[in-house]
Amino acid sequence: MRTVPKIRVQDLNEAAVREDGEYVLYWMVANRRVRWNFSLQHTIDCAEYLKKPLVILEALRAGYEWASDRLHRFVIQGMADNAERLKDKSATYLPYLEPKPGDGKGLLEELAANACIVVTDDFPCFFLPHMQQAVARRLPVRMVAVDSNGLLPLRAATQVYPTAYAFRRFLQKELQAHLINLPAPDPFARRKLPALTFSLKSVPRRWPMVAPDALQQADVSSFPIDHKVGKAAFDGGSRAAEAALNAFLKHKLVRYGEDRNEPDEQVTSGLSPYLHFGHISAHEVFSKVVQQEDWKPEVLPPKGNGSREGWWGLSPSAEGFLDQVVTWRELGYNFCWQRDDYDRYESLPDWAQATLKKHAKDSRPTVYELDEFEAAKTHDELWNAAQRQLVREGQMHNYLRMLWGKKILEWSPSPQEALQTMIHLNNKYAVDGRNPNSYSGIFWTLGRYDRAWGPERPIFGTIRYMSSDNTARKLNVKGYLARYGVPSRREQRLFEDD
Repeated sequence: MRTVPKIRVQDLNEAAVREDGEYVLYWMVANRRVRWNFSLQHTIDCAEYLKKPLVILEALRAGYEWASDRLHRFVIQGMADNAERLKDKSATYLPYLEPKPGDGKGLLEELAANACIVVTDDFPCFFLPHMQQAVARRLPVRMVAVDSNGLLPLRAATQVYPTAYAFRRFLQKELQAHLINLPAPDPFARRKLPALTFSLKSVPRRWPMVAPDALQQADVSSFPIDHKVGKAAFDGGSRAAEAALNAFLKHKLVRYGEDRNEPDEQVTSGLSPYLHFGHISAHEVFSKVVQQEDWKPEVLPPKGNGSREGWWGLSPSAEGFLDQVVTWRELGYNFCWQRDDYDRYESLPDWAQATLKKHAKDSRPTVYELDEFEAAKTHDELWNAAQRQLVREGQMHNYLRMLWGKKILEWSPSPQEALQTMIHLNNKYAVDGRNPNSYSGIFWTLGRYDRAWGPERPIFGTIRYMSSDNTARKLNVKGYLARYGVPSRREQRLFEDD
């Protein structure tokens, strides 16, 4: 039985499915949730068809790049929610927190040795694709990856789209057919799975699992990670994600179209960290938005023209929000799954590389080192405030993130160094970093998905220009500067120590 569209399921190796295995194994690495999850749904399909128990492994490595208290805490909070929601389900949940890098080596292979099939998440970014491919080659059993990233299956688009307009035209032509196949809100509903009778005692002895109740109080201070990057200003997990979505729909969506660029209005959804770690699904976000709007797919026109407004047949605010959470978000995924160089300078469009090269030797009015950027020690009050919000909270206002990147380009010795500074600071401090969508934002400041703009300027060439003065005139930033214009005591100590 298959309830997940075939286009969303990809074989990672050619090993056979072993019907005489003891259980079906789901290795949860990106879709870290129990609801609205095609990966879990496909695993349950397999378990029900094979009449085997379901085992779910959710592990957190200690040695990933930019590992910190902030990211560890956020993920562990999600694991605690998963443990609670799986407590009464027909599944065995194994939450593993790697004590130090390398301690988890062999865990998946040990579990796979007795599995019928291994199912994992198809995520096109960071270290996950390479890790999964390496593991798949070593396993003696079939391993598949399931795409639960967005409304449009990754492999429904067979080319890289250079602009949001071009991708939007494709979406408006192809998306309607995929809207009838959304993941189940509760994939366990009306399913019958046998209980696990096979002993897993050898696994906890070598790789001790965390008791579900202990996840709520897990202390990240014992892990060999960056303890200077403190916790985010918001909690992780599916419950926090759902609360954020409900608050957005109830209080903010109606004002989103008009005020989303205003830092003082705070009407953005705040969902990108939860979407990144898979604590909430884009499908659930979409479903609840259109449900609130009393929308039906039948109102979609047979053809689209790539316009940002009008195609959905929703209110202007809802249309604007879906353009961000569907078009722009999935545009980044479109790029990442097809190009291994998504995070390298050479992936910029030819025109952008040419104009930046032409102006690479232009005199910079000011040049800052990485540690000066990180400590928000520039001459620009608004830029410093944006950087402090990133360091302090783990997020940055969407509009100011664009300005943030443009100024790093202007104040760096070269565009290549500017890119590396942006990637490092964003991935180190932003909870939604290390994601296709965040790479889209970073590379947009250097010309990806954009066009040439005049007049030609020093340093930027024909790359779109932004300035703090124009931003302050255009937007109301008084309250924003009051909140983030002065470093906190912790920030002062942190960067003085460095």
